[in-house]
Order: sequence, then C-alpha cells, then structure tokens
Amino acid sequence: MLWSLFKILVFVAIIGLLAVGAGSLMETSGGIQITAGGTEYTLGPLQSVIALGVLVFAVWLLFKLLTLLIATLKFLNGDETALSRYFDRSREQRGYQALSDGLMALASGEGRVALNKATKAERLLNKPELTNLLVAQAAEMNGDTQKAADTYKKLVTDNATRFVGVRGIMKQKLAEGDDETARKLAEKALAMKPRHLETQDILLGLQTKAQDWAGARSTLTAKLKSGHLPRDVFKRRDAVLALSEAKGILDENATVEQQERAIEANRLSPDLVPAAAMAARAYIEKGKPRNATKILKKAWEVQPHPDLAHVFAEIAPDETPHERIKRFTALTRIHPENMETRLILAELNIVAEDFPEARRALGDVVEKQADARGYTLMAAIERGEGSSDAVVQGWLAKALTAPRGPQWVCDNCHDIQPEWAPVCQNCSSFDTLSWQTPQTPEIASATGVHMLPLIVGALEDSSEPEAEVEVEVEDVEEPVDPEIIELDVEPVRPDVEPVVEKQA
Repeated sequence: MLWSLFKILVFVAIIGLLAVGAGSLMETSGGIQITAGGTEYTLGPLQSVIALGVLVFAVWLLFKLLTLLIATLKFLNGDETALSRYFDRSREQRGYQALSDGLMALASGEGRVALNKATKAERLLNKPELTNLLVAQAAEMNGDTQKAADTYKKLVTDNATRFVGVRGIMKQKLAEGDDETARKLAEKALAMKPRHLETQDILLGLQTKAQDWAGARSTLTAKLKSGHLPRDVFKRRDAVLALSEAKGILDENATVEQQERAIEANRLSPDLVPAAAMAARAYIEKGKPRNATKILKKAWEVQPHPDLAHVFAEIAPDETPHERIKRFTALTRIHPENMETRLILAELNIVAEDFPEARRALGDVVEKQADARGYTLMAAIERGEGSSDAVVQGWLAKALTAPRGPQWVCDNCHDIQPEWAPVCQNCSSFDTLSWQTPQTPEIASATGVHMLPLIVGALEDSSEPEAEVEVEVEDVEEPVDPEIIELDVEPVRPDVEPVVEKQA
C-alpha cells in the first residue's frame, strides 16, 4: 500500500517538473539558428529540445538500418541464419533478462515469481539446457513436485544435462523415502561423475543403510581416490565395512570367507574392538588360540573392553577358576589400574571364591566411578564373606538405581545402542558408535528410588538383627539376577555373556 502511494507521488512529481520545464523554455528568449543552403532557420528553446530528440531517434534508426543491411548482405553471402539472428536479438535479450530475474527470485526464496520468470525465459530463449533446471527448482520451491519431476526427466534426455536430471530425481526420491530407487539413481550419477563428493556421500549412506557392504567399500575406495577422504579414516571405515561383511561368523552356516573378512577387518583397524573380538573368534574356530590371544592383547592395550575379556575366556572354556585367573594375567597386567581390568579381576576372584582378593581388586572403583556392575560385584563379595542379607540387598538396591557405565553411544545423536553396529539405529549415521559413558544421566527406577532409604540403612548399622527385606524388581529398568546371592556372577549388561562361570 505504501509502495503504491510512493509510486503515485513520484509520477505526479515528474509530470509537474516536466510542466514547469516546458513553461520555462517557452518563456525563455533566444534559441538556435541553423543555416542550410543559404536559408537560415531559427528555433526557439522548446523547438530546440524537440529537434534534439528527433536527432537522437534518427541516429538510432540509422544504426538499426545499418545492422539490418549488414545482416542482409550476410544472408545473401550464404549465412542462412543471419536475418533470423537479427530479428531474434531483442527476443534473446528479453529471455536472458527473464532468466536472470528468475535466478534472483530463486535465490530470494520467491518460488512463484521464479517459476513465472523461468516459464517466460523458456518461451523466449528456446534453450532448454538453460531454462529447464530453473523451471525444475522453481517448481520444487513452489511445491509443484510433479512439474519438477517432469522437467528433470527432460534434463535426463540431454547428454549435457543428464547428470543434473538424475541428481534431481534422486533428491526427490530421497525426500519421498524411496531409498531403493534413490540408491540406484545415485549409482548412475556416480558412474557419470565418479569424483562428485555429494553423490559419493549420499550413495555411501544409502548402501550402509541397505547393508550393501561390498558396494559401500567400493564407494569408500572412490572417495579415497578422489581425495575426499584421509587414508587413516579410510582404513578405519573400510575395517568397519569388512567387519560388517563378516557378521554372523559364529552361526552354524558361517563360511570361511566370513572368517577371513573378520580377520581382514582386524588387520585394517587393530583398535576396533568388535573387529578384534570377531577376528579372535574366527581364529578360535580355526583352532588357533595363539593368534586369538595376540589379537585380544593388542586390542586390550588400546582400550580394555568387556567384549574382549569374554572372547578371551572362550579360548579355554573348560579351565578351572584358578587356571583362568592365571591365564587372564596376559590381559590384566596391561593397564592394571583401568576400571575394566579391576572389574574383570574382581569377577574372576569371586568365581574362584577368593573374596578378600576380589575386594582388593575392586579397590575404590565403587567410590570413584560407581555403576550397577560395581555394586553388583560388591553384593557378591559381601555374600561370599558371610554378610547379612540386609547388607547384600543394600548393595543390590544401589545397583538398581546406578547408571550402567560405559555403553555404545552414537557420537552424532547420542543415542544408546544395545550392541555395536556399523550404522546407528536411530539416525542411520555410519561409523559413529563409540564405547563411552552416556553424557545424559540415565533415569533411575522409581521403585528403586522409593525403596532405597528402607534398604540402604542396613549398610550403616549391620549389627542390628537381620531383617527380612524383599526387593521387588518387576518394574526395574535394569534387573539384577537374584542368583548373584549364590555367587553365580552375571554382568549387569544383558547384551554381553559372562566372562566367567562358576565351576562345578
């Protein structure tokens, strides 16, 4: 409204200035005298201005006629398109202006204006390789996906714009959630432009999501060759993909090729815990315990992890508890102060019924970094040393409300995963799971919090007569196995098998 009023005022002001100027010229004396062929012509001020305008128009018309004459001579000389180019020149200028206006509107987010300008440019220029892309993007911005799809299909028919058309349709399929079609289109787009970074990333993400590990390794190699991926990152991610190919090597139908892929994954990235565990199991299946031990020790040096300890126990499943403690020295003497090392030692000594040594191994872990696993082991130690049921149940009550400790957490979305996987189950990002303590505190069980003051009091005064206390665990998020009272130590993590078992 204000803009319209402003334009009206400007128009009125211009008319007023012209009227004032014309009146001033008519009142001004003098003029221009022109002598031609002995005849003298005298022009007043207003007539002089009009004559100047006519002269400018005549010069412009002269140049136009001259260019038309030149085009005609070229046509007569054999240039068949000379005249058509002359008459289309103005049309092209208007077309390019519309194209420019459309691009500006597209960059400004004005979808409807961009679509109108693109349609006008398409009509004036007759150059689909220039205007179709603008039409497609303007139609997408305006919400007309069908027109955009039809325009992208036109781009596919031209060799010069085929990649742009395939990429546009691929983006549409991704937005629609049709990952299978988008993956096929991404493969075609990458075949046309193997060094295109965006297409490489999209295809790699779709291949890992579809568990096409062989295809993903090929795409990863293409990223390395094009210089878009550092070699150390390539080795790590290639190891993850090789490990993914080897998934299921412990199944009855596992092939030798799967076992070799697990070993290859460990070779590519020795510090990758799942790869080390799987490669060690592959060597165990091959009857090569020394190779398995070597792999596990190397991985333990980088990061002590319960999965490594569980596989280390599988090397000799029939050994006695004391033999297992002795054999585990190969691991426990590496990083002896690490929390995982001390927890493993405590578990081993509990099964061997050496409870004082288990308490010494656990040390101040419960005070410094208390989690459910440490509290559960303390309950087993107290039971093994003959403490009252109230004391044992007090430690178990603490375990109910304690955090679970380190877990597989996605670095991208911070979602907690029950087990390691190459792709996050929540955000579908590739190679983002790492073993760490969650940043956000876990929500404690309401039942456990309510019962805690009633049970923990026994820890402060264990000399009072033993009370019969029942711990209800039906509503607890992380249940604790009551068999811990009988010294069958079960880890708090339900997704991991026990490192040690009580010997009969």
